[in-house]
Amino acid sequence: MQSAPEPIPDGGTKAWVQVLCSWIILANSWGLVNSFGMYQTYYENGLLSNTTSSAISWIGSLQGALLLILAPVSGTLYDAGYFRPLLLAGLFLIIFGQFITSFATSYWQILLSQGICIGLGCGLAYVPSTAILSQYFQRRRALVIGIASTGSPVIGIVFPIIFGKLQPALGFPWATRLIALILSVISVIPAAAMRPRIKQKADIRSFIDGSAIRDPAFALVVVGSFFVYLTLYVAFFYIQLFGIKHHITSIDSSSYLLMLLNAGSIPGRVAPNYLADRLGALRIQLSVTTISAVVMFAWLGVRNLGGLIVFALLYGLFSGGVVSVTPCLIVALSLQPEKIGTRMGMVFFVMGFAVLAGTPIAGAILGSGDGDSWTSTIAYGGGSMMMGAVAYTGAIFMSWNR
Repeated sequence: MQSAPEPIPDGGTKAWVQVLCSWIILANSWGLVNSFGMYQTYYENGLLSNTTSSAISWIGSLQGALLLILAPVSGTLYDAGYFRPLLLAGLFLIIFGQFITSFATSYWQILLSQGICIGLGCGLAYVPSTAILSQYFQRRRALVIGIASTGSPVIGIVFPIIFGKLQPALGFPWATRLIALILSVISVIPAAAMRPRIKQKADIRSFIDGSAIRDPAFALVVVGSFFVYLTLYVAFFYIQLFGIKHHITSIDSSSYLLMLLNAGSIPGRVAPNYLADRLGALRIQLSVTTISAVVMFAWLGVRNLGGLIVFALLYGLFSGGVVSVTPCLIVALSLQPEKIGTRMGMVFFVMGFAVLAGTPIAGAILGSGDGDSWTSTIAYGGGSMMMGAVAYTGAIFMSWNR
């Protein structure tokens, strides 16, 4: 006779330690993606000044894309019980990639170390560290995922400050190495304390859940997420360059714009998830996506520092909600808990190609950043996100018939 599964604790010391560990993993992964704008600006004006903006953005895009594209592998292996190997391998690659970036002197060296190596590490660690929270929380699941996801904007604030202060004084290599040291120190906690509550069978299934493909609501969420993530990070990559090109900020002070984006994102990671537990993740995702698109279009009217600060805070707030509600959306549409990792992998895989292509497309539209190219770039950003909102609207209607 098979014993009944233990109830999900929905709290307790061990459960909240897992939230802390997840916070650190998201800081180490999405936090590096969110703060790539500091490197984008530095590379364009220093180390890679002869390289186009679009080519440089491929480094950060590849980092974020691999984080998502590897999700089918990491999600399926997580479901099969390989949480610890995924976690430890991911942490090692993130730290190693950041460290060897400090020795890079050419575009291809940086692409391999910062784009590919860090991206691979993020891709192995991200999905398992998010999915594991569903083993410890049920009633407040969306809220704790939101709390954990604040790790990325916090790091998105801290790292630009560190890099901005240390790079002029110590140079690019040592500023980058010190960031690698910080990553190493905080990674000790999840490496030591993060453990799954349920021992899963070492049974590797398909990377694709066929029932998800046949679910119209889920399929529309995949389509919507592609269009949203295609341009979600355009502002994070190019807001500093916007301030410099429009003579609103200097090169030195432009890093504060990226910090404001990430600061706005902190409450945006928690409040929408709190509402998602009560009103439904799909409705909240539609709301924050639509508002993010509207704020993106409002960027067209920014002409001074005050306007740019307001834009950064508002876009950070609502785009942060988009990012933190996305995993909750997948969990809510996954009726079988043992397939959550696989379904996350499917959605994130599609989103990964969007992230990979989205900001380089924006960079190609932008060109040198002079003239009317900003209008076209911003319109591309807002338009794609609005298309995602339309798909989410369709998903809501389809979910009523599930």
